[in-house]
Amino acid sequence: MTTDEKFMHRCLQLAKKGEGFTRPNPMVGAVIVHDGKIIGEGYHRQFAEAHAEVNAVRSVKDPSLLSSSTLYVSLEPCAHHGKTPPCADLVIEKGIPKVVVAVLDPNPKVSGKGIEKMRRAGIEVTVGTLEKEAEDLNRFFFVNQLYNRPYVILKWAQSADGFIDHSRSSAEVAPAQISNEVTHSIVHKFRTRVEGIMVGTDTAILDNPKLTARKWYGDNPTRIVIDREGRIPSNAAIFNDDAKVIVFTRGDYRVKKENVKPIIIDFEGDTNRQILQQLYTERIHSLLVEGGARLLSTFIEKNLWDEAFIEVAAKRLLTGVKAPSIPLDNAIINRYLDSTQHHLKNKITQNFL
Repeated sequence: MTTDEKFMHRCLQLAKKGEGFTRPNPMVGAVIVHDGKIIGEGYHRQFAEAHAEVNAVRSVKDPSLLSSSTLYVSLEPCAHHGKTPPCADLVIEKGIPKVVVAVLDPNPKVSGKGIEKMRRAGIEVTVGTLEKEAEDLNRFFFVNQLYNRPYVILKWAQSADGFIDHSRSSAEVAPAQISNEVTHSIVHKFRTRVEGIMVGTDTAILDNPKLTARKWYGDNPTRIVIDREGRIPSNAAIFNDDAKVIVFTRGDYRVKKENVKPIIIDFEGDTNRQILQQLYTERIHSLLVEGGARLLSTFIEKNLWDEAFIEVAAKRLLTGVKAPSIPLDNAIINRYLDSTQHHLKNKITQNFL
């Protein structure tokens, strides 16, 4: 590991501290080094608050050292006025002579402008140190900026023989218990890391899920459901007051609650892309799709997904609802008790990771 990589690794460690608090902004860490020693560091702590570079500069006890120091930062310093002033201007103002950047800002409207501004001011700028690691850390943000849609994560549990549930026609029949205690808690952890969680009509009716994060500390995501014909009962758990709800439907929706927002879409068109476009407009920048099999399969068929987590349990169901079909080649595998979790990243996302 080179000296630049060592300090950039620290930037990434700091950046991750902002996970869950900076969205939809990226997680960013910054380190200021003088004579081989860190004299200041900071990270973006909260959306609309000071950026990493600002917090790093503020932490330096002797500001006179800035004029002979190097700033390491995990994402290109901004060059535009947003919720806060441009960080590139701060770097120039403080007379920092050298800046090492992990990766450019993916927003096509701003990418490279911060670098250009600093270089015009005579600052030596290096780009690309731990670039892939920095992109992976902010993969949600990269997808948002490059594709103007939420980052889509698919998740389901299936039996060893490839079924996700019994064949059921009534909510009175309990769903198959495939996940174990550990993997069930992991699902709730996932829910705290995303802004939206979605299921289809039949899942909402047959499973009657709350779709909240009850087994992990964190915020509940916005619950999203498709209910084309208004079949979901008004007393369904998904409509409780625990979190907001977005319903995609074809006309006037009969559930009238303050936390329930119906959105009309054209079900004769490409519903998946309409849904993602509408969710992005609603500031849902990351989406966990939990079921059912038909909904998950449509995202796979249309290649509208970025990551997938497939739990394969040891138990067999023999018959039932077939699991979505997805190649498990090149998956990262983790084992939790009697289950194996397969973690996949789509090639769409790997184009820049």
